[in-house]
Amino acid sequence: MNEISATVILNDGNQIPSVGFGTYLLNGASGSNIIAQAIQRGYRLLDAAVNYENEGTVGEAVRRSHCSRSKLFITSKLPGRHQQYQAAISSIQESLFRTGLDYFDLYLIHWPNPQADHYLEAWQALIDAQRFGLVRSIGVSNFLPEHIERLEKETGVLPVVNQIELHPYWSQRKQREYDTSKKIFTQAWSPLGRASNVLQEDVIKDIAQKHQKSVGQIILRWELQLGVGVIPKSSSAQRQLDNLSLFDFSLSAAEMNQISELDRPDGRNKNQDPATYQEF
Repeated sequence: MNEISATVILNDGNQIPSVGFGTYLLNGASGSNIIAQAIQRGYRLLDAAVNYENEGTVGEAVRRSHCSRSKLFITSKLPGRHQQYQAAISSIQESLFRTGLDYFDLYLIHWPNPQADHYLEAWQALIDAQRFGLVRSIGVSNFLPEHIERLEKETGVLPVVNQIELHPYWSQRKQREYDTSKKIFTQAWSPLGRASNVLQEDVIKDIAQKHQKSVGQIILRWELQLGVGVIPKSSSAQRQLDNLSLFDFSLSAAEMNQISELDRPDGRNKNQDPATYQEF
C-alpha cells in the first residue's frame, strides 16, 4: 500500500493534517453546528477566510465542540483589500477577535492580486505577525511560481503552504512540482471540483466500484497520493465520515494515471487565473 500520513511536517517544523474541513458558505448558527459536528467526527483542520465571512462561525464551532484548542489546526486568509502592511496586521488581529482565538495555526494571503501589487508588503506583514505570535505558520493561496520567487527574493522567507485549485480536471502538475522543489506543501481547494461533472466520470466510478469506495473518496485519495493536502466540505454526516476514511486503501499507478489523464487545458471551475484575477 502507498502509505499516506494523516499529518505532514511543514518546512517550518509545524505539523498540518493532510485532510481538513472546508468551511466556505458555512455561516451562522447552522454553519457552526455543521462545523462542530465535523470536529466531533474527527476533523482537526478547519479552513476559513475573511472573505468567507464566517470566522465568528468557526470560532463558535470550536467552542461548541469542546475539543482542546491544542488539538485543532485553524487556517484563515487575508483578503486583497487588506494587503497593505498596516491593514494586513490589523486584519489578522480582527480575524482573531472574530474567532475568539489567541492565534491561527496557519494564515494565508488569499490571492496575489498582481495588478494591485501589494502582496509583497502583505507577506512582510505575515512574517511579522508570525514573529508577534499571532500566527504559527504562514503561507499563500493561488500563488504562481513568479509570485513565490518574488517573495523569496525580497524577504528570504518562503511560504510553508500554497493552497490552490486542484481536482481531476485541473491537476496542476507544474505548480505541484514547483512547490515541491521549494519544500512548500500544496493544499487543494475545491478538491472535488465543486461537485462538477468530474463526479460523473466513468473512469472514476469504475475505480470506486473496484475499491468499494465512493467517487469522492477515490478523488481525495488520488490527491493524497499526489502529495497534496485536501480540504473537502460537506454538510452530510455520511460524506464527512467518508471524506476522512482515506487511509485504508490505495490506488495503483495505473489508476492514478487514469485519473490524472482527465486533466484539461481549461479545467478551472471559474477561470480564476492568478496571473490576472483580482479578489478584494
